Amino acid sequence: MTHCRPRRRRIRERGHVIALFVVLTVGFVALAGLVDDGGRALSARARALDEAQAAARTAAQQVDLIMLREKGTIELDQAAASLAGYQYLASVSDKGSVTIAGNSVHVDVSVSVPTQILGAFGVSTLTVSAHADAAAEAGGRANP
Repeated sequence: MTHCRPRRRRIRERGHVIALFVVLTVGFVALAGLVDDGGRALSARARALDEAQAAARTAAQQVDLIMLREKGTIELDQAAASLAGYQYLASVSDKGSVTIAGNSVHVDVSVSVPTQILGAFGVSTLTVSAHADAAAEAGGRANP
């Protein structure tokens, strides 16, 4: 009788289950890292967009009051607009750039997010960016 053959198969297959378990565990940890750290990156991108929009609006409010009073024209005070945009970015502790062209303001914001789980796979930070535009315009009353 040959009862030994099934035992030999079991002995040879023991390591396969452990290897499969290790591979699946690493895969699940990587997937959890993508979900957790990816969600943190999406949240940081939304925050960067909010800050870029707020910085652009703040800069676009820096109208040259002398031109407005003397000629009635809306023109941006480019130095004050640039300074206001950079001061806003500094107040929220983010890096970015403010570009003024005529009456338009363009703001780029870049945010680095440290990873929690993906650091185990060599990814220590994720960098996201956003940009926004605003323009100085004459205000008006809403029609009833």
